[in-house]
Amino acid sequence: MTSFIITHLFHFWLAMTLLFLVMELFSGGFFIVCFSLGALVSMIAVLFGISFYGQLAIFAVFSVLSLLVIRPVAVKYFYRKSEQKVSNADAIIGRVGEVSETIELNGFGRVKLDGDDWKAQSQDAMRIEKGTRVRILSRDSIIVTVEKVA
Repeated sequence: MTSFIITHLFHFWLAMTLLFLVMELFSGGFFIVCFSLGALVSMIAVLFGISFYGQLAIFAVFSVLSLLVIRPVAVKYFYRKSEQKVSNADAIIGRVGEVSETIELNGFGRVKLDGDDWKAQSQDAMRIEKGTRVRILSRDSIIVTVEKVA
């Protein structure tokens, strides 16, 4: 098996490059793609007649270099903080819903938003009547804090 790989090093590095790219598709984060770049440079090294151990060294060096240089730039470019979208339950913060069960003085009630019914409390601990439109200010587990919408 080893002799087969050594005689077909170009194909070996091509397969490794593609394998790492496919693995990156499932993981994200621009981590595994750095190894793909190392394998790509090693594949090019085959064309220059560099030995297998030299190719392994090139693979290691270029993988580490891309982890240190290319990955931070890619992460910064593709994951800008201003473009990060909130997901799951945090996406309701700032949205407007309707009180479905009166929020009692210093107590709880319920707020309906997008078909979901949340346990709610008033920001100022005041009573909010059923049917009043409210804005969701924060979420603590399954309890949202709301204020009346003017």
